[in-house]
Amino acid sequence: MFMDGAAILTALLTLLAGIGIFLIACSMMSSNLESAGSERLRRLFAKASGSRLLGVGIGAVGTAAIQSSGATTVMVIGFVNAGIMTLAQAATVIYGANIGTTITGQIVALGVFGGGGISATALFSSLAGVGAFLLTFAKKERLKTLGGALAGFGMLFVGLSMMSGSMESFARLEEVRLFLAGIRNVFLLVLVGAVFTAIVQSSSVVTSIAIVMVVAGLITLDQGIYLTMGSNVGSCVVAIVAGLTSGRNAKRTALIHLLFNLSGVALFLALGGLLGLASGGALSMGGIFAGLFPGAPQTQLAMFHTVFNLVTVLLVLPLTGLLLRLVLRLIPDAPEAAPEKAQQPRLYYLDEKMLSTPPIAVAQLKNEIINMADIAMQNFSTSLRIICTQEFDQLAEFQANERELNFLNKTLVGFLVKMSNLKLSGKDRAYLSGAFHTISDLERIGDYAENIVEYAQSLAESREAFSERAVGEIGRLGDEVEALFGHVMTAYINGRPEPLALADAVEDRVDEMTKAMARTHIQRLNEGVCTPSVGAQYLSLSSNVERVADHLINVGNTVR
Repeated sequence: MFMDGAAILTALLTLLAGIGIFLIACSMMSSNLESAGSERLRRLFAKASGSRLLGVGIGAVGTAAIQSSGATTVMVIGFVNAGIMTLAQAATVIYGANIGTTITGQIVALGVFGGGGISATALFSSLAGVGAFLLTFAKKERLKTLGGALAGFGMLFVGLSMMSGSMESFARLEEVRLFLAGIRNVFLLVLVGAVFTAIVQSSSVVTSIAIVMVVAGLITLDQGIYLTMGSNVGSCVVAIVAGLTSGRNAKRTALIHLLFNLSGVALFLALGGLLGLASGGALSMGGIFAGLFPGAPQTQLAMFHTVFNLVTVLLVLPLTGLLLRLVLRLIPDAPEAAPEKAQQPRLYYLDEKMLSTPPIAVAQLKNEIINMADIAMQNFSTSLRIICTQEFDQLAEFQANERELNFLNKTLVGFLVKMSNLKLSGKDRAYLSGAFHTISDLERIGDYAENIVEYAQSLAESREAFSERAVGEIGRLGDEVEALFGHVMTAYINGRPEPLALADAVEDRVDEMTKAMARTHIQRLNEGVCTPSVGAQYLSLSSNVERVADHLINVGNTVR
Protein backbone atom coordinates (compact mmCIF):
# COMPACT_ATOMS: atom_id res chain seq x y z
CA MET A 1 0.00 0.00 0.00
CA PHE A 2 2.92 2.30 0.87
CA MET A 3 4.46 1.57 -2.53
CA ASP A 4 1.19 2.43 -4.25
CA GLY A 5 1.03 5.73 -2.36
CA ALA A 6 4.62 6.58 -3.29
CA ALA A 7 3.96 5.64 -6.93
CA ILE A 8 0.85 7.80 -7.06
CA LEU A 9 2.68 10.77 -5.51
CA THR A 10 5.58 10.39 -7.96
CA ALA A 11 3.19 10.18 -10.90
CA LEU A 12 1.30 13.26 -9.71
CA LEU A 13 4.50 15.25 -9.27
CA THR A 14 5.69 14.18 -12.73
CA LEU A 15 2.31 15.16 -14.20
CA LEU A 16 2.51 18.56 -12.49
CA ALA A 17 6.05 19.10 -13.82
CA GLY A 18 4.95 18.09 -17.31
CA ILE A 19 1.99 20.50 -17.23
CA GLY A 20 4.28 23.30 -16.06
CA ILE A 21 6.82 22.69 -18.84
CA PHE A 22 3.99 22.38 -21.38
CA LEU A 23 2.46 25.72 -20.30
CA ILE A 24 5.82 27.51 -20.35
CA ALA A 25 6.54 25.99 -23.77
CA CYS A 26 3.19 27.20 -25.15
CA SER A 27 3.81 30.72 -23.82
CA MET A 28 7.40 30.77 -25.09
CA MET A 29 6.48 29.49 -28.53
CA SER A 30 3.51 31.87 -28.78
CA SER A 31 5.44 35.02 -27.80
CA ASN A 32 8.33 34.28 -30.18
CA LEU A 33 6.04 33.40 -33.08
CA GLU A 34 4.13 36.63 -32.48
CA SER A 35 7.38 38.58 -32.50
CA ALA A 36 8.68 36.88 -35.63
CA GLY A 37 5.44 37.39 -37.55
CA SER A 38 4.46 40.78 -36.14
CA GLU A 39 4.11 42.58 -39.48
CA ARG A 40 2.18 39.72 -41.07
CA LEU A 41 -0.03 39.45 -38.00
CA ARG A 42 -0.90 43.13 -38.19
CA ARG A 43 -1.76 42.93 -41.88
CA LEU A 44 -3.78 39.78 -41.26
CA PHE A 45 -6.05 41.27 -38.60
CA ALA A 46 -6.38 44.50 -40.56
CA LYS A 47 -8.35 42.46 -43.14
CA ALA A 48 -10.90 41.17 -40.62
CA SER A 49 -13.55 43.58 -41.88
CA GLY A 50 -14.27 41.49 -44.97
CA SER A 51 -16.69 38.58 -45.36
CA ARG A 52 -17.61 36.16 -42.60
CA LEU A 53 -15.59 33.37 -44.18
CA LEU A 54 -12.59 35.69 -44.38
CA GLY A 55 -12.98 36.45 -40.67
CA VAL A 56 -13.04 32.72 -39.88
CA GLY A 57 -9.96 32.16 -42.00
CA ILE A 58 -8.09 35.04 -40.37
CA GLY A 59 -8.94 33.73 -36.89
CA ALA A 60 -7.83 30.21 -37.80
CA VAL A 61 -4.58 31.24 -39.50
CA GLY A 62 -3.72 33.82 -36.85
CA THR A 63 -4.29 31.38 -33.98
CA ALA A 64 -2.40 28.59 -35.72
CA ALA A 65 0.47 31.01 -36.30
CA ILE A 66 0.77 32.22 -32.70
CA GLN A 67 -0.42 28.94 -31.13
CA SER A 68 -2.79 30.63 -28.69
CA SER A 69 -6.55 30.94 -29.06
CA GLY A 70 -6.61 32.78 -25.73
CA ALA A 71 -4.29 35.48 -27.09
CA THR A 72 -6.42 35.80 -30.23
CA THR A 73 -9.66 36.09 -28.26
CA VAL A 74 -8.27 38.62 -25.77
CA MET A 75 -6.85 40.62 -28.68
CA VAL A 76 -10.25 40.61 -30.42
CA ILE A 77 -11.91 41.78 -27.19
CA GLY A 78 -9.42 44.63 -27.08
CA PHE A 79 -10.26 45.58 -30.69
CA VAL A 80 -13.99 45.57 -29.97
CA ASN A 81 -13.51 47.54 -26.76
CA ALA A 82 -11.48 50.14 -28.67
CA GLY A 83 -14.23 50.38 -31.30
CA ILE A 84 -12.09 49.26 -34.26
CA MET A 85 -13.82 45.92 -34.80
CA THR A 86 -17.56 45.23 -34.87
CA LEU A 87 -19.22 42.42 -32.94
CA ALA A 88 -19.97 40.59 -36.18
CA GLN A 89 -16.31 40.73 -37.23
CA ALA A 90 -15.19 39.65 -33.76
CA ALA A 91 -17.57 36.69 -33.81
CA THR A 92 -16.17 35.26 -37.04
CA VAL A 93 -12.55 35.70 -35.88
CA ILE A 94 -13.43 33.83 -32.66
CA TYR A 95 -14.98 31.01 -34.71
CA GLY A 96 -11.73 30.73 -36.64
CA ALA A 97 -9.63 30.83 -33.47
CA ASN A 98 -11.39 27.68 -32.28
CA ILE A 99 -10.35 25.93 -35.49
CA GLY A 100 -6.78 27.23 -35.30
CA THR A 101 -6.30 25.99 -31.73
CA THR A 102 -6.83 22.37 -32.84
CA ILE A 103 -3.38 22.49 -34.47
CA THR A 104 -1.82 21.96 -31.03
CA GLY A 105 -3.77 18.72 -30.58
CA GLN A 106 -2.59 17.49 -33.97
CA ILE A 107 1.04 18.30 -33.06
CA VAL A 108 0.68 16.43 -29.76
CA ALA A 109 -0.87 13.44 -31.53
CA LEU A 110 2.08 13.40 -33.90
CA GLY A 111 4.49 13.48 -30.97
CA VAL A 112 2.86 10.52 -29.23
CA PHE A 113 3.66 8.22 -32.14
CA GLY A 114 6.50 5.86 -31.31
CA GLY A 115 8.08 2.96 -33.13
CA GLY A 116 11.09 0.75 -33.37
CA GLY A 117 13.37 3.65 -34.31
CA ILE A 118 13.67 7.12 -32.86
CA SER A 119 10.31 8.30 -31.52
CA ALA A 120 8.77 11.55 -32.75
CA THR A 121 8.77 12.84 -29.16
CA ALA A 122 12.53 12.38 -28.83
CA LEU A 123 13.14 13.93 -32.26
CA PHE A 124 11.00 16.99 -31.60
CA SER A 125 12.22 17.36 -27.99
CA SER A 126 15.76 17.75 -29.30
CA LEU A 127 14.68 21.05 -30.88
CA ALA A 128 14.65 22.49 -27.36
CA GLY A 129 18.44 22.12 -27.34
CA VAL A 130 18.79 23.60 -30.83
CA GLY A 131 16.65 26.57 -29.81
CA ALA A 132 18.55 27.07 -26.56
CA PHE A 133 21.83 27.05 -28.52
CA LEU A 134 20.52 29.80 -30.82
CA LEU A 135 19.19 31.83 -27.88
CA THR A 136 22.56 31.65 -26.14
CA PHE A 137 24.99 32.21 -29.00
CA ALA A 138 23.12 33.93 -31.85
CA LYS A 139 23.89 37.62 -32.36
CA LYS A 140 21.03 38.59 -34.65
CA GLU A 141 17.64 39.32 -33.10
CA ARG A 142 15.85 37.28 -35.76
CA LEU A 143 17.91 34.18 -34.97
CA LYS A 144 17.26 34.65 -31.25
CA THR A 145 13.52 34.83 -31.94
CA LEU A 146 13.75 31.67 -34.05
CA GLY A 147 15.68 30.02 -31.22
CA GLY A 148 12.98 30.96 -28.72
CA ALA A 149 10.26 29.48 -30.94
CA LEU A 150 12.24 26.26 -31.49
CA ALA A 151 13.03 25.95 -27.78
CA GLY A 152 9.34 26.38 -26.96
CA PHE A 153 8.35 23.81 -29.57
CA GLY A 154 10.89 21.31 -28.24
CA MET A 155 9.91 21.90 -24.61
CA LEU A 156 6.30 21.22 -25.58
CA PHE A 157 7.32 17.64 -26.33
CA VAL A 158 9.48 17.42 -23.19
CA GLY A 159 6.40 18.30 -21.17
CA LEU A 160 4.32 15.88 -23.22
CA SER A 161 6.84 13.11 -22.56
CA MET A 162 6.67 13.74 -18.81
CA MET A 163 2.87 13.73 -18.88
CA SER A 164 2.89 10.49 -20.89
CA GLY A 165 5.28 8.90 -18.39
CA SER A 166 3.04 9.85 -15.48
CA MET A 167 0.02 8.40 -17.29
CA GLU A 168 1.85 5.12 -17.83
CA SER A 169 2.56 5.03 -14.09
CA PHE A 170 -1.11 5.64 -13.35
CA ALA A 171 -2.07 2.93 -15.86
CA ARG A 172 -0.17 0.34 -13.79
CA LEU A 173 -2.24 1.15 -10.70
CA GLU A 174 -5.45 -0.88 -10.65
CA GLU A 175 -7.15 1.52 -8.19
CA VAL A 176 -6.65 4.47 -10.52
CA ARG A 177 -7.85 2.53 -13.55
CA LEU A 178 -11.00 1.40 -11.74
CA PHE A 179 -11.70 4.92 -10.48
CA LEU A 180 -11.39 6.49 -13.93
CA ALA A 181 -13.34 3.70 -15.57
CA GLY A 182 -16.21 4.47 -13.19
CA ILE A 183 -16.61 8.03 -14.50
CA ARG A 184 -19.13 7.41 -17.27
CA ASN A 185 -21.51 10.33 -16.85
CA VAL A 186 -20.93 12.50 -19.93
CA PHE A 187 -22.03 15.70 -18.21
CA LEU A 188 -19.57 15.07 -15.38
CA LEU A 189 -16.76 14.49 -17.88
CA VAL A 190 -17.59 17.74 -19.68
CA LEU A 191 -17.65 19.54 -16.34
CA VAL A 192 -14.27 18.08 -15.30
CA GLY A 193 -12.74 19.16 -18.62
CA ALA A 194 -14.18 22.67 -18.26
CA VAL A 195 -13.06 23.15 -14.65
CA PHE A 196 -9.56 21.81 -15.28
CA THR A 197 -9.17 24.09 -18.31
CA ALA A 198 -10.40 27.07 -16.30
CA ILE A 199 -7.74 26.31 -13.67
CA VAL A 200 -4.76 25.92 -16.01
CA GLN A 201 -6.20 28.44 -18.53
CA SER A 202 -5.16 26.33 -21.49
CA SER A 203 -7.42 24.02 -23.46
CA SER A 204 -4.29 22.74 -25.23
CA VAL A 205 -2.98 21.28 -21.94
CA VAL A 206 -6.27 19.51 -21.17
CA THR A 207 -6.58 18.15 -24.71
CA SER A 208 -2.98 16.94 -24.60
CA ILE A 209 -3.51 15.22 -21.24
CA ALA A 210 -6.66 13.58 -22.60
CA ILE A 211 -4.70 12.30 -25.61
CA VAL A 212 -1.94 10.75 -23.50
CA MET A 213 -4.52 9.26 -21.12
CA VAL A 214 -6.31 7.61 -24.02
CA VAL A 215 -3.02 6.31 -25.44
CA ALA A 216 -2.02 4.95 -21.99
CA GLY A 217 -5.37 3.19 -21.70
CA LEU A 218 -6.37 5.12 -18.58
CA ILE A 219 -9.60 6.35 -20.16
CA THR A 220 -11.62 5.33 -23.19
CA LEU A 221 -11.77 7.38 -26.36
CA ASP A 222 -15.35 8.43 -25.51
CA GLN A 223 -14.23 9.71 -22.12
CA GLY A 224 -11.42 11.65 -23.82
CA ILE A 225 -13.91 13.12 -26.28
CA TYR A 226 -16.14 14.52 -23.52
CA LEU A 227 -13.16 15.86 -21.58
CA THR A 228 -12.04 17.64 -24.76
CA MET A 229 -15.52 19.07 -25.27
CA GLY A 230 -15.40 20.42 -21.72
CA SER A 231 -12.01 22.00 -22.37
CA ASN A 232 -13.60 24.12 -25.11
CA VAL A 233 -16.06 25.53 -22.58
CA GLY A 234 -13.32 26.09 -19.98
CA SER A 235 -11.22 28.02 -22.51
CA CYS A 236 -13.85 30.79 -22.40
CA VAL A 237 -12.72 31.74 -18.89
CA VAL A 238 -9.79 33.80 -20.25
CA ALA A 239 -12.15 35.78 -22.49
CA ILE A 240 -14.74 36.20 -19.73
CA VAL A 241 -12.14 37.60 -17.33
CA ALA A 242 -10.92 39.97 -20.04
CA GLY A 243 -14.48 41.04 -20.86
CA LEU A 244 -15.51 41.68 -17.26
CA THR A 245 -12.92 44.42 -16.85
CA SER A 246 -13.71 46.08 -20.20
CA GLY A 247 -16.57 47.88 -21.91
CA ARG A 248 -20.03 46.64 -22.81
CA ASN A 249 -19.05 45.44 -26.29
CA ALA A 250 -16.09 43.55 -24.83
CA LYS A 251 -18.49 41.73 -22.48
CA ARG A 252 -20.68 40.90 -25.47
CA THR A 253 -17.66 39.48 -27.31
CA ALA A 254 -16.81 37.24 -24.36
CA LEU A 255 -20.45 36.08 -24.25
CA ILE A 256 -20.35 35.28 -27.98
CA HIS A 257 -17.31 33.07 -27.33
CA LEU A 258 -19.09 31.26 -24.49
CA LEU A 259 -22.36 30.75 -26.39
CA PHE A 260 -20.48 29.54 -29.46
CA ASN A 261 -18.62 26.87 -27.50
CA LEU A 262 -21.70 25.87 -25.50
CA SER A 263 -23.67 25.41 -28.72
CA GLY A 264 -21.01 23.03 -30.06
CA VAL A 265 -21.01 21.00 -26.82
CA ALA A 266 -24.83 20.86 -26.80
CA LEU A 267 -24.87 19.68 -30.42
CA PHE A 268 -22.36 16.87 -29.87
CA LEU A 269 -23.92 15.80 -26.58
CA ALA A 270 -27.21 15.46 -28.44
CA LEU A 271 -25.52 13.58 -31.31
CA GLY A 272 -23.83 11.21 -28.85
CA GLY A 273 -27.14 10.55 -27.12
CA LEU A 274 -28.96 9.91 -30.41
CA LEU A 275 -26.23 7.52 -31.58
CA GLY A 276 -26.53 5.55 -28.36
CA LEU A 277 -30.33 5.38 -28.55
CA ALA A 278 -30.42 4.47 -32.24
CA SER A 279 -27.87 1.67 -31.86
CA GLY A 280 -28.96 0.41 -28.47
CA GLY A 281 -25.66 1.55 -26.96
CA ALA A 282 -23.56 -0.26 -29.56
CA LEU A 283 -22.41 2.91 -31.36
CA SER A 284 -20.79 6.06 -30.03
CA MET A 285 -18.73 8.97 -31.33
CA GLY A 286 -15.63 7.23 -30.06
CA GLY A 287 -16.56 4.15 -32.08
CA ILE A 288 -16.96 6.25 -35.24
CA PHE A 289 -13.51 7.87 -34.94
CA ALA A 290 -11.92 4.58 -33.90
CA GLY A 291 -13.24 3.11 -37.14
CA LEU A 292 -12.01 6.06 -39.21
CA PHE A 293 -8.48 5.99 -37.74
CA PRO A 294 -7.85 2.41 -36.56
CA GLY A 295 -4.91 1.68 -34.28
CA ALA A 296 -4.11 5.36 -33.61
CA PRO A 297 -6.01 6.55 -30.51
CA GLN A 298 -4.02 9.79 -30.42
CA THR A 299 -5.12 10.66 -33.95
CA GLN A 300 -8.69 9.61 -33.17
CA LEU A 301 -9.03 12.16 -30.36
CA ALA A 302 -7.08 14.90 -32.17
CA MET A 303 -9.26 14.48 -35.27
CA PHE A 304 -12.42 14.57 -33.15
CA HIS A 305 -11.24 17.89 -31.68
CA THR A 306 -10.74 19.31 -35.19
CA VAL A 307 -14.05 17.97 -36.52
CA PHE A 308 -15.88 19.20 -33.40
CA ASN A 309 -14.74 22.78 -33.98
CA LEU A 310 -15.24 22.68 -37.75
CA VAL A 311 -18.80 21.39 -37.44
CA THR A 312 -19.60 23.95 -34.74
CA VAL A 313 -18.39 26.76 -37.01
CA LEU A 314 -20.44 25.43 -39.93
CA LEU A 315 -23.49 25.29 -37.67
CA VAL A 316 -23.15 28.69 -36.03
CA LEU A 317 -21.76 30.77 -38.93
CA PRO A 318 -25.11 31.10 -40.77
CA LEU A 319 -26.76 31.93 -37.43
CA THR A 320 -24.35 34.73 -36.52
CA GLY A 321 -27.04 37.39 -36.90
CA LEU A 322 -29.33 35.50 -34.53
CA LEU A 323 -26.48 35.01 -32.06
CA LEU A 324 -25.69 38.74 -32.11
CA ARG A 325 -29.34 39.65 -31.47
CA LEU A 326 -29.40 37.26 -28.52
CA VAL A 327 -26.22 38.76 -27.08
CA LEU A 328 -27.55 42.31 -27.52
CA ARG A 329 -30.73 41.28 -25.72
CA LEU A 330 -28.78 39.70 -22.85
CA ILE A 331 -26.40 42.68 -22.56
CA PRO A 332 -28.45 45.69 -23.75
CA ASP A 333 -27.09 49.17 -24.38
CA ALA A 334 -26.70 51.40 -21.34
CA PRO A 335 -28.68 54.66 -21.11
CA GLU A 336 -27.05 57.49 -23.03
CA ALA A 337 -24.28 59.16 -21.10
CA ALA A 338 -24.69 62.76 -20.07
CA PRO A 339 -23.10 65.21 -22.55
CA GLU A 340 -20.39 66.24 -20.09
CA LYS A 341 -19.39 62.60 -19.52
CA ALA A 342 -19.25 61.92 -23.25
CA GLN A 343 -16.35 64.40 -23.45
CA GLN A 344 -14.17 62.53 -20.97
CA PRO A 345 -10.68 61.74 -22.36
CA ARG A 346 -10.19 58.16 -23.50
CA LEU A 347 -8.07 55.90 -25.67
CA TYR A 348 -9.49 55.20 -29.12
CA TYR A 349 -7.39 52.28 -30.37
CA LEU A 350 -5.37 50.79 -27.51
CA ASP A 351 -6.61 48.54 -24.74
CA GLU A 352 -4.90 46.93 -21.75
CA LYS A 353 -5.85 43.46 -23.06
CA MET A 354 -3.86 44.03 -26.25
CA LEU A 355 -0.64 43.79 -24.23
CA SER A 356 -1.08 40.02 -24.40
CA THR A 357 -0.33 40.31 -28.14
CA PRO A 358 2.62 42.73 -28.34
CA PRO A 359 2.79 43.18 -32.16
CA ILE A 360 -0.87 44.26 -32.28
CA ALA A 361 -0.40 46.48 -29.22
CA VAL A 362 2.49 48.31 -30.93
CA ALA A 363 0.39 48.84 -34.08
CA GLN A 364 -2.49 50.23 -32.01
CA LEU A 365 -0.10 52.46 -30.04
CA LYS A 366 0.96 53.99 -33.36
CA ASN A 367 -2.70 54.67 -34.19
CA GLU A 368 -3.14 56.39 -30.82
CA ILE A 369 -0.08 58.57 -31.47
CA ILE A 370 -1.39 59.51 -34.93
CA ASN A 371 -4.70 60.44 -33.31
CA MET A 372 -2.82 62.48 -30.69
CA ALA A 373 -0.98 64.32 -33.48
CA ASP A 374 -4.28 65.19 -35.17
CA ILE A 375 -5.68 66.58 -31.89
CA ALA A 376 -2.51 68.61 -31.24
CA MET A 377 -2.58 70.09 -34.75
CA GLN A 378 -6.30 70.82 -34.50
CA ASN A 379 -5.64 72.82 -31.33
CA PHE A 380 -2.73 74.65 -32.98
CA SER A 381 -4.94 75.70 -35.91
CA THR A 382 -7.72 76.72 -33.52
CA SER A 383 -5.32 78.84 -31.47
CA LEU A 384 -4.25 80.80 -34.56
CA ARG A 385 -7.88 81.28 -35.57
CA ILE A 386 -8.78 82.56 -32.09
CA ILE A 387 -5.91 85.05 -31.84
CA CYS A 388 -6.50 86.39 -35.37
CA THR A 389 -10.29 86.75 -35.09
CA GLN A 390 -10.63 87.37 -31.32
CA GLU A 391 -13.60 84.98 -31.40
CA PHE A 392 -13.66 82.49 -28.53
CA ASP A 393 -16.63 80.32 -29.55
CA GLN A 394 -14.27 77.30 -29.98
CA LEU A 395 -12.60 77.76 -26.58
CA ALA A 396 -14.56 74.93 -24.88
CA GLU A 397 -13.59 72.48 -27.64
CA PHE A 398 -9.99 73.70 -27.45
CA GLN A 399 -9.87 73.09 -23.69
CA ALA A 400 -11.40 69.61 -24.09
CA ASN A 401 -8.71 68.78 -26.64
CA GLU A 402 -6.01 70.04 -24.27
CA ARG A 403 -7.34 67.75 -21.53
CA GLU A 404 -7.31 64.91 -24.05
CA LEU A 405 -3.67 65.64 -24.95
CA ASN A 406 -2.61 65.64 -21.29
CA PHE A 407 -4.48 62.37 -20.73
CA LEU A 408 -2.90 60.74 -23.80
CA ASN A 409 0.56 61.91 -22.79
CA LYS A 410 0.27 60.33 -19.34
CA THR A 411 -1.60 57.18 -20.40
CA LEU A 412 0.48 56.34 -23.48
CA VAL A 413 3.74 56.75 -21.58
CA GLY A 414 2.34 54.25 -19.05
CA PHE A 415 1.61 51.82 -21.89
CA LEU A 416 5.10 52.36 -23.31
CA VAL A 417 6.67 51.37 -20.00
CA LYS A 418 4.61 48.16 -19.93
CA MET A 419 5.36 47.38 -23.59
CA SER A 420 9.09 47.84 -23.12
CA ASN A 421 9.07 44.76 -20.87
CA LEU A 422 7.35 42.57 -23.48
CA LYS A 423 8.85 40.25 -26.08
CA LEU A 424 9.21 42.47 -29.16
CA SER A 425 10.92 42.37 -32.51
CA GLY A 426 13.91 44.65 -33.03
CA LYS A 427 11.84 46.91 -35.28
CA ASP A 428 9.04 47.26 -32.71
CA ARG A 429 11.52 47.94 -29.91
CA ALA A 430 13.17 50.67 -32.02
CA TYR A 431 9.74 52.19 -32.66
CA LEU A 432 8.95 52.27 -28.94
CA SER A 433 12.18 54.10 -28.14
CA GLY A 434 11.21 56.85 -30.59
CA ALA A 435 7.59 56.87 -29.43
CA PHE A 436 8.60 58.23 -26.01
CA HIS A 437 10.00 61.36 -27.66
CA THR A 438 7.12 61.64 -30.16
CA ILE A 439 4.48 61.70 -27.43
CA SER A 440 6.42 64.39 -25.57
CA ASP A 441 6.80 66.48 -28.75
CA LEU A 442 3.07 66.31 -29.49
CA GLU A 443 2.19 67.29 -25.93
CA ARG A 444 4.50 70.29 -26.24
CA ILE A 445 2.72 71.37 -29.45
CA GLY A 446 -0.48 71.42 -27.41
CA ASP A 447 1.24 73.56 -24.78
CA TYR A 448 2.36 76.12 -27.37
CA ALA A 449 -1.17 76.26 -28.76
CA GLU A 450 -2.36 76.93 -25.21
CA ASN A 451 0.17 79.78 -24.94
CA ILE A 452 -1.20 81.35 -28.13
CA VAL A 453 -4.76 81.24 -26.77
CA GLU A 454 -3.54 82.94 -23.59
CA TYR A 455 -2.01 85.69 -25.76
CA ALA A 456 -5.40 86.07 -27.45
CA GLN A 457 -7.14 86.36 -24.07
CA SER A 458 -4.62 88.97 -22.95
CA LEU A 459 -5.26 91.02 -26.11
CA ALA A 460 -9.01 90.73 -25.60
CA GLU A 461 -8.73 91.96 -21.99
CA SER A 462 -6.75 95.01 -23.11
CA ARG A 463 -9.14 95.52 -26.05
CA GLU A 464 -6.27 95.30 -28.55
CA ALA A 465 -5.78 93.25 -31.72
CA PHE A 466 -3.25 92.53 -34.44
CA SER A 467 -3.20 94.67 -37.55
CA GLU A 468 -4.53 93.34 -40.83
CA ARG A 469 -0.96 92.92 -42.14
CA ALA A 470 0.03 90.96 -39.02
CA VAL A 471 -3.01 88.70 -39.35
CA GLY A 472 -2.05 87.98 -42.97
CA GLU A 473 1.50 87.07 -41.94
CA ILE A 474 0.20 84.74 -39.21
CA GLY A 475 -2.15 83.09 -41.70
CA ARG A 476 0.65 82.40 -44.16
CA LEU A 477 2.88 81.08 -41.37
CA GLY A 478 0.06 78.78 -40.19
CA ASP A 479 -0.37 77.43 -43.73
CA GLU A 480 3.32 76.52 -43.87
CA VAL A 481 3.13 74.68 -40.54
CA GLU A 482 0.04 72.81 -41.80
CA ALA A 483 2.04 71.74 -44.88
CA LEU A 484 4.94 70.70 -42.64
CA PHE A 485 2.54 68.60 -40.53
CA GLY A 486 1.24 66.89 -43.66
CA HIS A 487 4.72 65.86 -44.85
CA VAL A 488 5.78 64.66 -41.39
CA MET A 489 2.66 62.57 -40.82
CA THR A 490 2.89 61.02 -44.29
CA ALA A 491 6.39 59.85 -43.38
CA TYR A 492 5.30 58.74 -39.89
CA ILE A 493 2.24 56.78 -41.00
CA ASN A 494 4.03 55.00 -43.84
CA GLY A 495 7.32 54.59 -41.97
CA ARG A 496 9.25 56.00 -44.91
CA PRO A 497 11.62 59.01 -44.66
CA GLU A 498 11.25 60.33 -48.24
CA PRO A 499 8.63 63.04 -47.43
CA LEU A 500 10.94 64.44 -44.73
CA ALA A 501 13.05 66.20 -47.37
CA LEU A 502 9.96 68.28 -48.20
CA ALA A 503 9.36 68.78 -44.47
CA ASP A 504 12.89 70.12 -43.98
CA ALA A 505 12.37 72.61 -46.82
CA VAL A 506 9.12 73.84 -45.27
CA GLU A 507 10.78 74.16 -41.85
CA ASP A 508 13.50 76.35 -43.41
CA ARG A 509 10.77 78.58 -44.84
CA VAL A 510 9.12 78.82 -41.43
CA ASP A 511 12.43 79.96 -39.92
CA GLU A 512 12.82 82.62 -42.61
CA MET A 513 9.22 83.78 -42.20
CA THR A 514 9.57 84.21 -38.42
CA LYS A 515 12.73 86.29 -38.96
CA ALA A 516 10.87 88.39 -41.53
CA MET A 517 7.96 88.79 -39.10
CA ALA A 518 10.35 90.28 -36.53
CA ARG A 519 11.55 92.84 -39.11
CA THR A 520 8.05 93.82 -40.24
CA HIS A 521 6.99 94.12 -36.61
CA ILE A 522 9.70 96.70 -35.95
CA GLN A 523 8.62 98.54 -39.09
CA ARG A 524 4.99 98.66 -37.87
CA LEU A 525 6.15 99.91 -34.48
CA ASN A 526 8.03 102.75 -36.17
CA GLU A 527 4.97 103.56 -38.26
CA GLY A 528 2.75 103.54 -35.16
CA VAL A 529 0.52 100.82 -36.61
CA CYS A 530 0.79 98.68 -33.46
CA THR A 531 1.59 99.20 -29.79
CA PRO A 532 4.56 97.71 -27.90
CA SER A 533 2.25 95.40 -25.88
CA VAL A 534 0.64 94.03 -29.06
CA GLY A 535 4.07 93.67 -30.60
CA ALA A 536 5.30 91.65 -27.66
CA GLN A 537 2.40 89.21 -28.07
CA TYR A 538 3.11 89.05 -31.81
CA LEU A 539 6.78 88.16 -31.31
CA SER A 540 5.91 85.57 -28.66
CA LEU A 541 3.41 84.00 -31.06
CA SER A 542 5.95 83.77 -33.90
CA SER A 543 8.47 82.21 -31.51
CA ASN A 544 5.87 79.64 -30.37
CA VAL A 545 4.97 78.76 -33.97
CA GLU A 546 8.64 78.25 -34.81
CA ARG A 547 8.96 75.84 -31.87
CA VAL A 548 5.88 73.94 -33.03
CA ALA A 549 7.65 73.44 -36.37
CA ASP A 550 10.75 72.22 -34.52
CA HIS A 551 8.72 69.64 -32.59
CA LEU A 552 7.13 68.41 -35.82
CA ILE A 553 10.61 67.93 -37.29
CA ASN A 554 11.51 65.95 -34.15
CA VAL A 555 8.55 63.65 -34.83
CA GLY A 556 9.81 63.17 -38.37
CA ASN A 557 13.30 62.39 -37.13
CA THR A 558 12.01 59.28 -35.31
CA VAL A 559 11.22 57.88 -38.76
CA ARG A 560 14.80 58.49 -39.85
